[in-house]
Amino acid sequence: MERSLSVCSVTILSPESANGRNVIALGVTSAFSQAKSTAVFRPAVCHDDSFTSALIGQSSVKTPHAASIGVCPKQVRENRDEARADIVAGFHDLIDDYEPEAVVIVGTDKSPIADPQEFAFNAQLAADLQSPVFLAVCTLERNPAQLLATVRACQASVRKAGSTVVGVFVTGCAAEKSAETLRELKVLNLPTWTVPPQGVDAHDPASIDAALKLFDRNVPSSELLEAAATDFEKPVTAVHFQNSLLHKAKAAGKTIVLPEGEEDRIIRAADFLLARDIVKLIIVGERDGILERAESLGLKNLDKAEFQSIHDEALLQSMTDRLCELRRSKGLTEEQARLTLEDPSYFGTMLVVLGRADGLVSGSVNSTANTVRPALQTIKTKPGASLVSGSFLMCFDTHVAIFADCAINLNPDAQALADIAIQSANTAQAFDMKPRVGMLSYSTLGSGKGPDAQLVEEATRLVHEKAPELSVVGPIQFDAAWSPDVASTKAPGNEVAGHVNVFVFPDLSAGNIAYKAVQRSSGALAVGPVLQGLNKPVNDLSRGATVQDIINTVALTAAQAQ
Repeated sequence: MERSLSVCSVTILSPESANGRNVIALGVTSAFSQAKSTAVFRPAVCHDDSFTSALIGQSSVKTPHAASIGVCPKQVRENRDEARADIVAGFHDLIDDYEPEAVVIVGTDKSPIADPQEFAFNAQLAADLQSPVFLAVCTLERNPAQLLATVRACQASVRKAGSTVVGVFVTGCAAEKSAETLRELKVLNLPTWTVPPQGVDAHDPASIDAALKLFDRNVPSSELLEAAATDFEKPVTAVHFQNSLLHKAKAAGKTIVLPEGEEDRIIRAADFLLARDIVKLIIVGERDGILERAESLGLKNLDKAEFQSIHDEALLQSMTDRLCELRRSKGLTEEQARLTLEDPSYFGTMLVVLGRADGLVSGSVNSTANTVRPALQTIKTKPGASLVSGSFLMCFDTHVAIFADCAINLNPDAQALADIAIQSANTAQAFDMKPRVGMLSYSTLGSGKGPDAQLVEEATRLVHEKAPELSVVGPIQFDAAWSPDVASTKAPGNEVAGHVNVFVFPDLSAGNIAYKAVQRSSGALAVGPVLQGLNKPVNDLSRGATVQDIINTVALTAAQAQ
């Protein structure tokens, strides 16, 4: 999912984080600031860092020092994943609050604490922030061949993370070595500039002025800005996706009900969401008891929630009346309705039916059936929807894909499989993805025969018939759907094969096994299941859900309700 940003950015990275990097950072910031309203962002730097202040001094958007800093390097060492999330959130806060046209991002500084993963971490951040990279590599202790090998190694690390290098600065390069250095690096086919040795004292205006003059003499601003504007396919990392999801949920301003209000994971997730004003929450349970438990867990924000006792007689009467009305055709009596509403899942679902909440998240304690059944009986399916299906948003290193059905339908026939595909494509569109659907099988475009392959073939035909605007291929094997290289052999000429981002599995066993196998073996983040086809968003949690899983699912539900 993409946050819609018009801002352009560039990240300056160096394998040494020193030896001329600061000259480049000052020069790039100054050049950008003369052409665009430009802010500075330091993802991981000490909060009293003086060089950050010097950079802000050269920027055209004068942000407070704290607004230009993501996290302290100590936080990175202690918890990289948490630090990445906080950095991305801080970056987008900077953009939202100050609305720059451009942002110059400067990687970590040289530190006495050695971290063998530092450059790779900086490359990951560039991908998280969807920013192309300028490399600053020093040649003082390298000959041209060694310099080229260093640049290529850095380029590979940046590419692996999901970003791209759009220019190279060779620092510490004496004038007499410039021509030879540029000849050696010509094979990179990248804009390359050499800059002579120059130190920078962040506290000395004369030193900063000398560095800027040196940069201007050696780096034409027009070339610099043209290189930074190079088009590249922006990655959607799991961290970026999660931040976008929270942002979209916050913008929606919706109310979500949590029926399992006495579960510790639910309480922790609720505290996180309430602390950041991402959603409004109705927690089913007794207020005093839940707040007491929150206090024992060291949580400070649960009192922002609305609490709803399941024993509220006035509310129970209106719920009973409405439930009897909805289930009249089934002969539900008032006594049976009262008994039914003792189940928190039904009680919470009726809060959605009555308009008190916009969506519901449950399943950390209850089974999928206990979450879905009340919704099917009361919220019901959308007009034209023949079924409810369950998809997962699978967040890989550089992109998001959808796997379906992984939660609901055991052995769908061709009609059901086609509907699952269309529902999943709609989910992709709701999260700003352009759906490319693959109808999975053991056969690729007729390579294998049998009733299972024929079923998928028929389902593919029905998708074409029902949604002719959709890009869909099937039957197709997973490898041909996933890999352009495999697709070129197994499905030559097919424009969807090798580029599928909505994977429709032929049955529940295949889908459920696949998403869990991929999640656990690759480290992909699985968000969901997203229940598709209901009139109002109701989403199920795995009973093994982590606090982060719950946070993501609540945010997703709020975004769906938009």
